[in-house]
Amino acid sequence: MSVRAFECIPVIETLQLQGEKAHTKIECVDCSGNVLYIGTSDGFIITHAVEERIHSSGRLSYSTKQIAHKCIDVRKPIKCMKAALAITRLLVLCNSNFYILNMSDLEVSGDRPKLKDVVTFCANESFHMNDTFSIQICVVRARRSLQIYTVSDDKMSHIRDVSLDEPIQEIAMNGFHICAALRTQYVIHNLQDDQTQMLFTYDNERIVPVICSISKDEFLMNVEDVGMFATTMGISTRTPIQWSYPVISLAYFHPYVLGLSDEVIMVYSILDQQQKHTKQALPFAGGRCLVKCDSGLFVASGSSVYTLIPVPWQKQVEVLLADERVDEALNLAKNARPVDLGKEQFHRIYRKIQQQAAFIYFAKCDFDKARELFECSKVDVREIISLYPAFLPLSSSFNRAVPPLHGIADVVQLYHGDKTKVKNAQNFLLHLLRDMRESGNSKHREEIDTALLKLYSELNPLELEAFIVAGEIQCDVADCSSWLTRKECYHALALLHRHAKDTEKALEVWSKIITGDYKDDNFHGLPFFVECLANLKEHDLVWRYADFVLGIDEVVGVGIFTLRDNDDSSTDTMKPDTIIDYLHKYPKGVILYLEHLVLKENIPMEKYHTHLAMLYLENIAKYKKIGEEENFNATRSKLRELLQQSNLYRIQLLLGKMQEANLPEETAILYGKLEQHRKALDILIGQLKDFSAAEKYCVTNSEGKDIRYRNNLFFTLLTTYLNPKLDPEVREEYMRPAMDLLNARAVDFDAVKVMEILPSNWSIAGLEPFLRGALRASMHRYRMSKLEAALARGENLQQQIALYETQKKKIVM
Repeated sequence: MSVRAFECIPVIETLQLQGEKAHTKIECVDCSGNVLYIGTSDGFIITHAVEERIHSSGRLSYSTKQIAHKCIDVRKPIKCMKAALAITRLLVLCNSNFYILNMSDLEVSGDRPKLKDVVTFCANESFHMNDTFSIQICVVRARRSLQIYTVSDDKMSHIRDVSLDEPIQEIAMNGFHICAALRTQYVIHNLQDDQTQMLFTYDNERIVPVICSISKDEFLMNVEDVGMFATTMGISTRTPIQWSYPVISLAYFHPYVLGLSDEVIMVYSILDQQQKHTKQALPFAGGRCLVKCDSGLFVASGSSVYTLIPVPWQKQVEVLLADERVDEALNLAKNARPVDLGKEQFHRIYRKIQQQAAFIYFAKCDFDKARELFECSKVDVREIISLYPAFLPLSSSFNRAVPPLHGIADVVQLYHGDKTKVKNAQNFLLHLLRDMRESGNSKHREEIDTALLKLYSELNPLELEAFIVAGEIQCDVADCSSWLTRKECYHALALLHRHAKDTEKALEVWSKIITGDYKDDNFHGLPFFVECLANLKEHDLVWRYADFVLGIDEVVGVGIFTLRDNDDSSTDTMKPDTIIDYLHKYPKGVILYLEHLVLKENIPMEKYHTHLAMLYLENIAKYKKIGEEENFNATRSKLRELLQQSNLYRIQLLLGKMQEANLPEETAILYGKLEQHRKALDILIGQLKDFSAAEKYCVTNSEGKDIRYRNNLFFTLLTTYLNPKLDPEVREEYMRPAMDLLNARAVDFDAVKVMEILPSNWSIAGLEPFLRGALRASMHRYRMSKLEAALARGENLQQQIALYETQKKKIVM
């Protein structure tokens, strides 16, 4: 689809004069208001009143009526003219003579030319003076010079002259700069510093020199087969325009350059960085001049005058977007200069154009550009979500924009079911919505969160769980529940129910996954379910599922009680006694729960400690009976640890049970708790022959006690070894562990008491380590006592000095 920037509409289709002047040819035109001025080849200036008509179909047409004509020179053509509305004067060049005419009646000011030997002239397009009723012109004289004048309605004042190196063919003036075509080159002259800079050369035998002012700081020149741009600094900042036809006249109407040839009117956009092709070509045979004036653009042939009406930029953008020329459309819209729109109204239209462009990029899978435009145009995110079937929540009342921003039904239809493209589109939406959500500036949270949940279920089930657990989603729960059920994302479904405070439904779904009614590999198994129950405040639901969980795995299942907050233990339904009574039908569970109370929570209640010990005893007897040695030893180890660490159980009760169960090590521990150390050591040494256990017993039972208690306990162990009532063979057997004990733990004995009971037949050499250690310990104690005494004396002296200093002070009454 071609883009039309202008429409060519006839104003005067055939120029007619009275009598013998009927064959006059048009040389130049200008327009001011609704009056059209025509300069002819035989020296006439003709004025026409122009009337614009808009038909019911929207078509535009013009009618004209000749109102005056004036002969300037019978035999010479009107070369150029300028209608100056500010001073109500018409400036005319004919036969090298410069005239100033009254615009209303075409009478010549002063009845004669103002200047002679004039080659051409132009008006300064950016002239500003305090006096708004004057203009500035630049006149080319035959003597290679430029002359600057200001012209008002009653006088013409000479300002300055500028001399150049070659004869001047054509000029354009804007502000303080004059661009001139000399015989073989274009130059630019700065009136402020009086400097001339060469721009481009050209072949004057091949082309017509033409200059067009683009802005206050830029000109366009016809050079060979291209149009060259140049700034007032002499720099070309735009790509040259490649003319399709030889140019005889130029005009600029933002953002378009129009070039007139003998056959067509060429239209180029200065926003196009390539400039290789014309944006539009309007057939126009016999073109003579092209002029931009206050009333618009006019083009003339030898016998007709047409106006070029710009097609509204919005219509051009629509055509470009329909042709998927998105960059051109955006560029045109961005650089539009709508005078009939307010700033806010323009921005609203521009954002809509960006949105349309974004959807075009989206359709082409150019997601980076699409996202950039979606974000900067602030598109309603629901418009994007609606492209994905069933991603909008059922509760949403959203309807797509009218008129539509795109013609996409949905992504499946758009990409013809191509799964890779659909998945890429889903990933695009996922990242877009996630970033919008994290920015905190997003509206329509329900639509965004619902779409995100569905996207995660399609693309990344692992992130779906984290998304729901985060607890900040505002999705349509009913819609999302149906979706997750269809997608068989049962674990996520249960999480969603829990998020929606429907714990009963969540537990029901999880229980079905555990039993195998539902299958979901993303579920974390029974431990996760137990943790959920442990965190529940609805105790009735906990008890409802307790048998279900413990029936599957007692060890894991008891976590519904052991993982609970301690605050819950104050309620009747979660009191430890209630739980223990319930767990008696689960042997492993009740032990684990009591271990939790006694060993982890350190609850100081005798019944729990005694109960746990009794359960250990029952299991020990059971394992011994069935021959499970590993479990037997492990349980005995737990029992010994409990008996050693706890002081809250009923010792006498357990002591009888230990003796009945023939558990000597455990019995020894209980004798230790009763401070009956000799009985305990007799069991460890006499019954078990476990000398290292006896030594460890002394260490354990003397921890936290003073040195005298420790000395006495180790002395009791030594006297057990050296008991004179023992048989000689037994005393001989105990001699070695006794000596080893003395030599290893000399510091734990009172050496004097030891020396009193040592057998006389023991060698001194064998006891040398003990004697050295005892001596070293004695010397250490002696030195420490001396040091303590010295420190005490020092402290006493400091106190005396402080008292003396206090007593020296005077007391003021």
